[in-house]
Amino acid sequence: MRSILLQIALILAIASTAVAQPSPEPKVEVQKIAPGVAVLIGQGGNIGVSYGDDGAVLVDDQFAPATPAIVAAVATLTDQPVRFVINTHWHSDHTGGNENLGKVGAVIVAHENVRKRMSTEQFMEAFQRKVPASPPAALPVVTFTGDVSLHLNGDNIQARHVDPAHTDGDSIIRFDAANVIHTGDVFVNGMYPFIDISSGGSAIGIVTAVEETLASIDDDVRIIPGHGPLATKQDLAAWAAMMRTVTDRIGKLIESGATIAAIVADKPSADFDEKYGNGFMKPDQFVTLAAQSMAPEGHPAK
Repeated sequence: MRSILLQIALILAIASTAVAQPSPEPKVEVQKIAPGVAVLIGQGGNIGVSYGDDGAVLVDDQFAPATPAIVAAVATLTDQPVRFVINTHWHSDHTGGNENLGKVGAVIVAHENVRKRMSTEQFMEAFQRKVPASPPAALPVVTFTGDVSLHLNGDNIQARHVDPAHTDGDSIIRFDAANVIHTGDVFVNGMYPFIDISSGGSAIGIVTAVEETLASIDDDVRIIPGHGPLATKQDLAAWAAMMRTVTDRIGKLIESGATIAAIVADKPSADFDEKYGNGFMKPDQFVTLAAQSMAPEGHPAK
């Protein structure tokens, strides 16, 4: 317990020097979902946790102000410190705690494109927003191109890169022994996905990634989505079918020469909007980004 209490104290000290005005402490809910694996739910992307005598491994770490609450939540699971953080992609609601945790000894692991994007200024065209380069302590120090495995807490924790989907740096994380996967924002449960075209995102890539994932899991798997409640294989299958149906419809409209305005007006997602259209991405936004990611260069829908 001494080691994790020291980690909490160091993070609180770092946070106190980095934030000029205090803000309400974020709330973090802990759910144990399998032996040695939990999910932390708070402000930002869902966090997967492998915990045990070998220390804690986090999958993503939300926003920076949440770090003390996250480390305190981990302390309810193990008396060992956070040793590794695996980032599923580069967005700050999944990597915002990297700097805090990196400064107190956690090793940040991610696909090489995550480090490339975090180390330079990015422009998210969908929101007309510049994102400054992250400080050195926030950058992944271990990167991979295909996959990487961590053998800790009696489990094989494998991060597998998928072709451009939500971004060009997405990884799906599998806890083999626990039969749990963390999809990052390749799958967001109960809502339409954000396709970050500026970061190489692709609607077809999302479809491919989730269909390949479905083929590799059994009916008992527990799924931690990037956002939304815990999911089952059946939840993922329904979401994948929605994505396949909507992208097929958009594809036919693109082939007919339709513009973005015409595609949106055709309402290709209409029969799914009640179930998936009330999240971060509204139906017209989702359809627009999907069509833009699918249209070839020079097409009216690009």
